[in-house]
Amino acid sequence: MKALISWFGSWSMLAKHFLFLSLGTLVLLGGLGYINLREAEGLFRRQVVSDAQIIIDRTNLYMNAYLDNVQNILLLISTREDLLNVGMEKEASGVLRSYANMNRTLYKSLYLVGVDGHVISDSQTTFDIIGNPEIPKLLEKAKQTYGIFITEPYQSPMSGKTVAFVLPIQSSSTKSLKGIAVVEIDLVQLTNMIAQFMNTKNQTFAILTNKRNVVHSFDVGLPLSSYRLLPYHTSVYPPELDEGFVDQVSDLPLGASEIAGPEGDLVAVKSGMNNLGWYFIAFYENSFFYQNIASLYRNFSTAGVFWIFLVLASTYMISRYITLPVRTLVAKMDRVRDMEVLHTIHATGNDEIGRLARSYNAMMERIHHLMQETKEAERRKKHFELKMLQSQIAPHFLYNTLACISSLAKQHKIYEVRETIKTLVGLLSFSFDKSTEFVTLADELEGLRMYAYIQKVRYGDKFTMEIDAAPVTLSKTILKLTLQPLVENAIFHGIVPLKREGIIRIRAKSVKDKLVITIRDNGLGMNSEVLNSLFEERHKAPSKHRFTGIGIMNVHERIGLHFGTTYGLSIFSLPEIGTLIRIELPAMEHERTEKNK
Repeated sequence: MKALISWFGSWSMLAKHFLFLSLGTLVLLGGLGYINLREAEGLFRRQVVSDAQIIIDRTNLYMNAYLDNVQNILLLISTREDLLNVGMEKEASGVLRSYANMNRTLYKSLYLVGVDGHVISDSQTTFDIIGNPEIPKLLEKAKQTYGIFITEPYQSPMSGKTVAFVLPIQSSSTKSLKGIAVVEIDLVQLTNMIAQFMNTKNQTFAILTNKRNVVHSFDVGLPLSSYRLLPYHTSVYPPELDEGFVDQVSDLPLGASEIAGPEGDLVAVKSGMNNLGWYFIAFYENSFFYQNIASLYRNFSTAGVFWIFLVLASTYMISRYITLPVRTLVAKMDRVRDMEVLHTIHATGNDEIGRLARSYNAMMERIHHLMQETKEAERRKKHFELKMLQSQIAPHFLYNTLACISSLAKQHKIYEVRETIKTLVGLLSFSFDKSTEFVTLADELEGLRMYAYIQKVRYGDKFTMEIDAAPVTLSKTILKLTLQPLVENAIFHGIVPLKREGIIRIRAKSVKDKLVITIRDNGLGMNSEVLNSLFEERHKAPSKHRFTGIGIMNVHERIGLHFGTTYGLSIFSLPEIGTLIRIELPAMEHERTEKNK
């Protein structure tokens, strides 16, 4: 988890802002779109169910009217109880036939049955030939029932699959059962008439009794969808609905439900029980039920793709508009390491980002100005410090040197006087030359020889100086007056106090990219306490014996100031043994340094 948070934290501000803004917008608008789609789907579903319910209600009204028609026929027949008398068979058959002819599309067979079991039919000849085994059962049930009753569907030899409407007929004189009037309806015709209310291409229906018996009966003239949508057994005639499916449908609640059909899911809309005691269930193919919803889904999908693209593009542009100036500011600030170049931001807006950019530009201009001022001050400081150090020619050195020349003149040592004066002039010319701070090692060693010659004039053979410089080092760059203060220090503090002759050895060599110069003397040497105090001598007054006021600390600081702190002096000393000074400088050719200057 920490790795995931760390990985996410490494994302750019643009990516984070784009992610949060796009996800937030997509979730919000996607949720609203999903809710609207579901609401539209629910509304359409309710509308379809409502339309189906209207069809069902109309069908129930039709069947209730059908029941009323049948009841009226039965009541008309029941008013002619005389037709059940002996000898009235022919007239009774004619009356039944006239009633049947009045609406042959509804009634399949009409019967008058005496209490003794004698049956009169509208088609007496046919009945006498094939009979109807259900009639005795209806008579027995009528003896136990008062008023009109409707049978469960059964197979009649006279009417095929049918349902019988039965009305007991009471004797007006005895008030006892005299017989029954029976109407067997044409279920095929009834089914066909109900089917006219529905589009049988993608929908069908079923009519069930409260005892889970199938009432409707399709004929071969109906579309195959009537058998295709529901699990019919077409191996028998008429086709029979699967008993397991009938049980499932019977257990469905009122209203819309989903049920599995032989070719896919179906939406079943079940009505309440009508006056016949039947349930009417309309079945719709799921694809038909949702065909308009599918169109709605396609519209939403098309709009969603365009909308997602628009959201992503707009959030990216917003994120870029907000974060690009910030990223530019960060990139500019990353370059602040190089203060030689002024990095500014082009700010045009007046918002917070624009104000921040202008503040940054003002700050950078101020910092750049201060840096330039500081650099100029440092440059001038170095320049004046060097000039000051170079101009610190001790008057006592001149006094002592001139006194020596006067003494030589009194001794008529003309050659020595001439050479001493020549050396003094060369030394002063070298020291006061202000054209550059840098000289070659050869020039520095030449100036050192002139200084040592004057000191030998003064002190005689008190010391000797040996110089061993590799030829490759003579053209290297060195700061003017780097070696003279160190040799001067060795003479006055290391060798002059001795009662013996001292030796100063100077060696120069090139080691990799460094110029290494060592100055070794066999003078008094120093303990650690005195050695540490050498780097504090810049705060002391210069000795009257010094040629300049430049001390060891000054030399070390000048080297660090011009070449960097990785270069400078290292001093090693032991009492009564001597002192070694190691100087490290960059090995640079003097001509290249001159060009750079």
